[in-house]
Amino acid sequence: MMKKKLLALLLGLTLCLSLAACGGSDEGAADDTAGEEGVTAEEGGETAETVTLTVAASPTPHAVILEACIPLMEEKGYELVVNQYDDYVVPNTAVEDGDEDANYFQHIPYLDEFNETRGTHLVNVAGVHIEPMAIYAGKTASLEELPDGAVIGVPNDATNEGRALLLLEAQGLITLDDSSNLTATPINIVDNPKNLQFEEIEAKTLPSSLPDLDLAVINSNYALGAGLNPTTDALAIESADSPYVNVLVVKEGNEDNAAVQALVEVLHSDTIRDFINEEFDGAVVPAF
Repeated sequence: MMKKKLLALLLGLTLCLSLAACGGSDEGAADDTAGEEGVTAEEGGETAETVTLTVAASPTPHAVILEACIPLMEEKGYELVVNQYDDYVVPNTAVEDGDEDANYFQHIPYLDEFNETRGTHLVNVAGVHIEPMAIYAGKTASLEELPDGAVIGVPNDATNEGRALLLLEAQGLITLDDSSNLTATPINIVDNPKNLQFEEIEAKTLPSSLPDLDLAVINSNYALGAGLNPTTDALAIESADSPYVNVLVVKEGNEDNAAVQALVEVLHSDTIRDFINEEFDGAVVPAF
């Protein structure tokens, strides 16, 4: 009887050791599986992610040009996201605040004036194109028919108003006290033989205001957006040597960002030069 009890005890002990060994084997298998998952995650972490570059832009021609850049940026490994804005303030404040990586809508005199008056830290990284400002007919069909006391619409922002007045001066309609003053206003007019009256209007609403004005001086991006072509519809247009080159802008310190530099390279490519010339037929002129 004692031998039987001892045998049963030994059998039970052997079974427990066997089960413990099986349990240890399963735990090891689980550990091996976790190790494989760890390698997979590590490999996944090494997978390059597409870098996104967001750019604020006026709808026309800036956004149109940028959209042509999208496939070229994809080839370089970047996702270009174009966000359209209808005014001249938010695209700059959005870049200053970090809500946008860059913007493309303005010329250098406007950028300089914005930084000075707003205390922003925005810098030009590339000149892209010139949009010749032009004079369009409203109630008066031509410059020759302009009546005494005619009302002319001009942009109400500092640099574009001065630009508009310089264009009117070039047509012999007014004389300014300083023809090099890019921020001239009507108070700088020293000779006004037709007693012209000036309506200072937000740039984007000038096209819709044309029926109420004799003439209006309109930026090409807003003219194009309203179906007006500076080369075919304007009564007068800026000369090709205009200093108002439209530029790609970032916040100071981001000039050498790889994605930004990739976009500069794309914007200055032969492909984009040809696109601008073909798409806008002279209404927008490449500046590179």
